[in-house]
Amino acid sequence: MKRLLYLSLAALMVACSSVDCPVDRTVATLYQIRTSDGNELTITDTMTISTVNVDNENVVLYSGRDSIIYNKGVGISQFNLPISYSHPEDVLLFKFEIANTDSLVRDTVWIKKDDYPHFESVDCNTTFFHTLTNVRYTRNYIDSIVINNPSVTYDSKTVHFYLYPKSDD
Repeated sequence: MKRLLYLSLAALMVACSSVDCPVDRTVATLYQIRTSDGNELTITDTMTISTVNVDNENVVLYSGRDSIIYNKGVGISQFNLPISYSHPEDVLLFKFEIANTDSLVRDTVWIKKDDYPHFESVDCNTTFFHTLTNVRYTRNYIDSIVINNPSVTYDSKTVHFYLYPKSDD
């Protein structure tokens, strides 16, 4: 009888710790490039995106402390970008190499968000999900960026932002 009790207790402990953690635990934003008419647009210009370190709320350090998070995308209509876990605002530097010219156009995008921990099990690491609260940007290449879905989770198919480049008209 005692042996049966120990075996039952051991089986219960094993059963409690067999929670499957998600395999793809990437939390990122999805951008879709669109025309002013709202149709999906494939850009022919080459796009590189960097993020910068922020020491204070208002001080951005540009001197060699940036990280490329999207490198030389061309012929794209959508792209994914990671999002920070520990900053209330992400700063993104967009660089566009204009096709068939030697021109470079740069824009800066600031994304404000609220971060909240997402807990699945004691066996899994805590992940942070986000609620997008505001986006602002310079307007050199980008005409506008609109938040489509403010909830950033594991869902990699949900479009979070619509990016509208300036038209050539």
